[in-house]
Amino acid sequence: MTTVAAYAAPAAKAPLERTTIERREVGAHDVLIDVKYSGICHSDIHQAREGWGEAIFPMVPGHEIAGVVTEVGPAVSRFAVGDRVGVGCMVDSCRECESCRAGQEQYCTGGGMVGTYNALDKNGEPTYGGYAEKIVVDENYVVGIPEGLGLDEAAPLLCAGITLYSPLKHWNAGPGKKVAILGMGGLGHMGVKIAHALGAEVTVLSQSLRKKDDGLELGADHYYATSDPRTFEELAGTFDLIVSTVSVPLDLAAYLALLKSDGALVNVGAPEEPISLNLFSLISGRKTLAGSAIGGIAETQEMLDFCAEHGFGAEIELIRADQINEAYERVLASDVRYRFVIDTSTI
Repeated sequence: MTTVAAYAAPAAKAPLERTTIERREVGAHDVLIDVKYSGICHSDIHQAREGWGEAIFPMVPGHEIAGVVTEVGPAVSRFAVGDRVGVGCMVDSCRECESCRAGQEQYCTGGGMVGTYNALDKNGEPTYGGYAEKIVVDENYVVGIPEGLGLDEAAPLLCAGITLYSPLKHWNAGPGKKVAILGMGGLGHMGVKIAHALGAEVTVLSQSLRKKDDGLELGADHYYATSDPRTFEELAGTFDLIVSTVSVPLDLAAYLALLKSDGALVNVGAPEEPISLNLFSLISGRKTLAGSAIGGIAETQEMLDFCAEHGFGAEIELIRADQINEAYERVLASDVRYRFVIDTSTI
């Protein structure tokens, strides 16, 4: 076991504090990663505050991890010491179910994927995430970060990037398609960049026009305020695809009305409260209400290569580790453009 410094929530809703944790010895198929940067995802806050249900404490959040390999196990074939790598939302899965065999490990049905934190590994030990100096991960759940992407701007791609890339690809965003990104935050800004790079006509739907200039600069063709009732009149029946990144309950019927026939409203934001829906909103127009969760390992690598090819990473604000609690409050206040990233050398 190796002792490393980390930032952890000692209990639900408690401020994160500096501590030490134990990392397992490097096994045959493991890589030891010197964590350079770790993004702060809204899901870190949901879990550290038990918004999504009972959690495991102490909790070291962080599933947007970018770093450098410093040691490899004797059977490792995919990575070498010195490689620039990333770790996203999972560090294992059953590897045998239909989903795992299809490269969709995020939908593992053989016990479920093992989360990078707030989960138990196959030995029953809790997993600890990227708000730490180092992490040990099986090589099959590690991806390479291409040259040309800074490790700091690449870190949020390991969750925010793949969370938007996967549904945009699955629902065929591209030339001739009208795509709306609902919410212009850590997830949404990546949706704008990726949908634009895929060739779609991109509209941002945000509460206000406060971030309009940013949205247009990142690749949006149009920008509307959802606080304005005229938006829903003007855009009725417009979109082939809406991807909602919002993590609070919405009037789903209002947004389904913005879809064309056979359009899809895909949710990647996960509100803590249940949402009700009159099914006539779906029946009228043969519309689809769907969800999507990150992507498999191969698709995550594809996404990183795509972002590098098109020359963009996340828009970030780099912070010290002792600013994590302040950053959490700013995320909740929508006061970040557009992803906080921890410089883990400050832990």
